Amino acid sequence: MTKLKAIHTSNAPSAIGAYSQAIQAGDFIYISGQIPLDPETMQIVSEDFNIQVKQVLDNLKAIILASGRKLSDVVKLNVYLKDLSNFQSVNDAMSKAFDEPYPARAAVEVSRLPKDVLVEIDAIVYIGD
Repeated sequence: MTKLKAIHTSNAPSAIGAYSQAIQAGDFIYISGQIPLDPETMQIVSEDFNIQVKQVLDNLKAIILASGRKLSDVVKLNVYLKDLSNFQSVNDAMSKAFDEPYPARAAVEVSRLPKDVLVEIDAIVYIGD
């Protein structure tokens, strides 16, 4: 049986429910969906989509670094958008945050996200090899 290990950092928003920021299971880390909350104030950083997506990626990065890994270890992202017309902005933000080869990704439009934010992203990190 795989032993699970919770990962937590104060450099990313605290969980606002019954979940962990991230869980390591075997050779993978599963990072919970991050929304654009400032980790210090736990407030939404802005109504501007570009600022929100940057904060989400910063929050993911903080958790990844706390796990002892780096962004290049991310193998999959799931992106949830309130408005799919912001998809190109996600591409732009990802091209600044990640190097090639980029992680695999799914992006879907949803009717509502926690705290009525515009974007949420979760991640899977590979820690093997």
